[in-house]
Amino acid sequence: MVKDQRYRSACIFGAVCPARDTGAALVLTRVSVAAMNLLLEEVASQLPAGTHAAMLIDNAGWHTANDLRVPPNITLVHLPPYSPELNAIEKVWQYLRDRYLSGRLFPGTRAIVDACCAAWNSLIAETGRIRSLTDFEWARQVNR
Repeated sequence: MVKDQRYRSACIFGAVCPARDTGAALVLTRVSVAAMNLLLEEVASQLPAGTHAAMLIDNAGWHTANDLRVPPNITLVHLPPYSPELNAIEKVWQYLRDRYLSGRLFPGTRAIVDACCAAWNSLIAETGRIRSLTDFEWARQVNR
């Protein structure tokens, strides 16, 4: 498999809603609290009026920082430490790597960002895929 030895990268900051089979994401070149704040703003803006979202997240530093600005229509639900199997978004990341991003050599940062955007847009366009990857019974019970 192709292995790129350079050190350029991008991160997809994303959240999905299994019930609505949709999601929101930003592709950024840095992981930070500021990036997480941008994602929270994006997710909040895409929620239907009168909707409150419970966002399941791990305990990464940018998810727990004191200067994180959580919109009033989102509640963060922190998963137990060292439990990636409970984090449904991990299945989304694996799906995107397996189908669109792994084993490729990119000429630069812009190409990486473009590939991440294309991968996310392909996921969103695939009816039923988000639900099939992330609809955990236990999570539905948490949201009730």
